[in-house]
This record gives sequence, structure tokens and C-alpha cells, in this order.
Amino acid sequence: MNFLDIPNVYEIRAELLAWLSQAGQDHMSPVGMYLAADIVVKSVMVSLAVASVLVWAIFVARVVLLTLARRRLARNYRALDRAGTLEVAEARFRKRRGVMGAMVRVALAERQRSGTAPDGGIKERAESALSRIEVGAARSQQRGSALLAITGSTAPFVGLFGTVWGIMNSFISIAETNTTNLAVVAPGIAEALLATAIGLVAAIPAVIFYNLLARMLGGYKVMLGDASALVQRTLSRDLDMSVQNRVPQPGPFGDVLRQQAAE
Repeated sequence: MNFLDIPNVYEIRAELLAWLSQAGQDHMSPVGMYLAADIVVKSVMVSLAVASVLVWAIFVARVVLLTLARRRLARNYRALDRAGTLEVAEARFRKRRGVMGAMVRVALAERQRSGTAPDGGIKERAESALSRIEVGAARSQQRGSALLAITGSTAPFVGLFGTVWGIMNSFISIAETNTTNLAVVAPGIAEALLATAIGLVAAIPAVIFYNLLARMLGGYKVMLGDASALVQRTLSRDLDMSVQNRVPQPGPFGDVLRQQAAE
């Protein structure tokens, strides 16, 4: 079934075209002011409108991805805490995606590679590897934040540039028409001020979204630190338990010697 075959689509399309045509004839409407502006002001308006759409898209995507990552990390944290040892958790996290699974696999791999090396060195190397995973996970959640910061800091000035350019054209038209009638120059000034308005529409949400994401990311970094600490504690516990299992237990002959020494 083709979407264009639906009768309502043609009606909506016709109504939209009629609305755009009517709005274009009204020079005081946003569409009319955009159509009447010159190429420079139009470019500023289009770039700011695109930036505004990207700001909203990045914010929604980041919030969804960050929320899912936090839930998955919390769920895996509880799973490892219940497991108690890395060996028990190995089967659970062998193919599980996420930061916690990567941390568990790295700790197990480091322990296997080290063999009979001192436990202190194993812990240091595992801590270094876990810190890199922690930093990488936090960096992956920061994608797109730079665009929010850039838009929030530069969009008002870009809009102001469009406003200055439009007002300059209005003064040029005043000089060419040799009249100071406000009705003649008002449309050009309104077109110029529209650029600043679009710049503020793009900048204000960008600043708010950037601060919200920074706050959410700070909480996620704390959760990553807790997850790394849990893996390190579990690895340390496993190493200590393995040392205790390797200590030879005294046999009957050793008990007799200790008894004779005591006598």
C-alpha cells in the first residue's frame, strides 16, 4: 500500500501549499519575511533553523541512550554483586553487552594472563584497564554535546549578524527611496529582527539541554566509578581466596611435631 494513495494526504498537501502561498503574500508573517529577505539573511535563518532541529534531536537521542545505559549498568551491577566472584559471573557476562560486561571480561583476562604473578601487580594492571573502559564509556555518552555548546554560545551572534545585515539593507533602501516613512522600511527591519529571534530560539534550548545532559552525565560517571570499584573488590577477593586455597594444610605428621615441640 502506497502512502501517497491515501486521499487525506492530497488534501493535507493542498492545504499546506495554500497556507504557504497565503503566508508568503503576507509580508508581516514569518514565512513572508523569510521570502522577502535577501540571500544572506535567508542563509542565516536556514542555518539557525537547522541547528535548532539538531539540538532537539541530539537532546532526545542522548537522553534515551543515557537512560538505557544507566539502567543496564545498574542491572549488571546488581548481577555481579549477587554473583560474588568473577568466576561465577563469567558465564553471565561472557557475551553480555555493556560497560559492566567489558569490565568483568577485562579483569578475568588480566588475571589469566598474569598467571602466578604477584597479586599486587594484577590489581594495578586491572585497575588501569578498568579506568580506560570507564573513561571511554563516559566519552561515548558525550557525543553531540559539543554541538549543543557551540549552538548555545554562537547562535545569538549569528542571528545578530543577520539582523545587522538586514538593518543595513533597510538603511540602504531609505537612502535610495529618499524617504523616512516607517511603513517603507519596517518590513526590512522586521526581517532582520526575525534572524535574531530564530537565533534565540536555537540558543536557549541548547544551553538548557547542555546543562541537563551534563548533570545526567555526572551521575552516570559516578555509577561507572561504582561499577569499576565493585569489579576491583571482586577481583581482590578472588585473589585472596585463591591464595588461601594454595596454602598447604598441616597433616598428621606436622601436628605430632608441634605437639612434641610444645612438650
